[in-house]
Amino acid sequence: MSTGNGFDTVQRTDIEKRTDLDDIRTVAEKIGLQEEDLILYGKYKAKIKPEAFQNNKQGKQGKLILVTATTPTPFGEGKTTISIGLSMALWEAGKKSIVALREPSLGPVFGIKGGATGGGQTMVQPMDEINLHFTGDFHAVTSTHNLLSAMTDASIFHGNPTGVDPARVMWPRTIDMNDRALRRIIIGLEAFKSGPMREESFVITPASEIMAILGLSKSFDDLKRRLGNILIGLTKEKQGVYAKEIKAEGAMGALLKDALIPNLVQTTDRTPAVVHTGPFGNIAHGTCSLSAIDAALSLSDYAVVEAGFGSDLGAEKFLNIVSPQLGRGPDAAVIVTTVRSLKFHGGVPKTELETENIEAIGKGFDNVRAHINLMRDVFGLPVVIAMNRFPHDTDKEIEALAELLEKEGVRFSLADGFAKGAEGLAGVAREVVQLTEETRSNYAPVYTPDAPLGDKIDAIARKIYGATEVEYSRKAIRALDLYEKIGLGNLFICMAKTQYSISDQASMKGWPKNFRLRIDEVRAKSGAGFIVPLCGDIMEMPGLPKQPAAWNVTIDEGGEISGLF
Repeated sequence: MSTGNGFDTVQRTDIEKRTDLDDIRTVAEKIGLQEEDLILYGKYKAKIKPEAFQNNKQGKQGKLILVTATTPTPFGEGKTTISIGLSMALWEAGKKSIVALREPSLGPVFGIKGGATGGGQTMVQPMDEINLHFTGDFHAVTSTHNLLSAMTDASIFHGNPTGVDPARVMWPRTIDMNDRALRRIIIGLEAFKSGPMREESFVITPASEIMAILGLSKSFDDLKRRLGNILIGLTKEKQGVYAKEIKAEGAMGALLKDALIPNLVQTTDRTPAVVHTGPFGNIAHGTCSLSAIDAALSLSDYAVVEAGFGSDLGAEKFLNIVSPQLGRGPDAAVIVTTVRSLKFHGGVPKTELETENIEAIGKGFDNVRAHINLMRDVFGLPVVIAMNRFPHDTDKEIEALAELLEKEGVRFSLADGFAKGAEGLAGVAREVVQLTEETRSNYAPVYTPDAPLGDKIDAIARKIYGATEVEYSRKAIRALDLYEKIGLGNLFICMAKTQYSISDQASMKGWPKNFRLRIDEVRAKSGAGFIVPLCGDIMEMPGLPKQPAAWNVTIDEGGEISGLF
């Protein structure tokens, strides 16, 4: 085995620039689409008209592969790169495949993680456009969200016909940027001009309920219905006030007309990729849109879909929220793990993760066991482990991880897509094809939507996280009682918690046991169709770090952008 992929920042940027892209119409032809099936956004981007894939939904459907991960380090474990590379490798194996990903948010792009289009020889292209303004979907979501904010305040200012209590307005504002100064603000400083003074907040656009609604809507009628069902606040008598009561859903739907349609781009191997919507996995449902998944399933043999963060977050929400609305579960799950993740959960500080440490791998392997248990034993999915290789991983460390996986009795393969592209994921693709041909999924969600809210939360806490008890604040108890009372008890549960632990406490590494899950607050996303319990100190508006990724991004005299990786 090689000891690394050998790519540094300069070489990575060179790969991004030298990739020759196919005309997007040529890419579309590979999955049976013609120019009339597309809405072109220049030469390399397009939207797929819904009728082009909805007409195929009743015919042969592809196999659905859910890509998730073990609990990540703060640096991420390369789940997007693995998803893209797996789809590319499936093409090399003679299988039509479409990878379906979320759109990047400008917050992480300029924050800690940087761009979200893969890396090295395994990317979706054109990466600079996808990471920045793309086809305008994020801007449409931001504008739609803020239209409802403006209409809510205007309704209050002009006589308040709905009777919403200004102190009980629940609808925030949004911006697609990490901006901690906007977490809590005061508006209405001149009441006679601006409306009553009240506290306001901003959420980042991926945390907007509009983003979730866009991702879960199946049609324009469904979109408008969901928009109208957004709970914007309460009256003084604690009755719900909804967006449809201020006649907002029509204009909001109009702003989202093009954003509802999935986007087609290509990988570095010029194979098709669908990139659409971008909800975060720790505070929203964390996967691409239903329409993107429908398109991938209808137009290919294998749809490879990525879910955000670890399997306890994005995958749990995919399986409990998205799959029931999609009408099917995955045929298999690919769990991405890394040597550095195991060392991190084995107690190694972030600053020492690049140093060989076999003992820490053994200690941290409990975290891998936890995620295998969750996907295989709790949700009933066949599992493949993708061991994503990084340059600082040693042969001894890789061998130690392989031995542990063999003892666990799970399929696995080394993944080196960053350096080798499709070739580096050939082993994972082979395991996925064999597994889906030989093994049947026994997928089942862990709760039914018609169960009481408390029972659904308890099922996730105990079966997914392994908590022994759920502890609620008084505020959370009052909110749950209220939502049951106003008719929201049949909604899904979208837990918001730290991504750095299976528990609600980032400091609890590995496979936490015997802990209480603490729920401090509960919010309603009635248009999206779920209730959001907030566990611990969860923020819907991140802040930029001391040394943001934005420092690396620049543009030269010729208009070439660099540093987006």
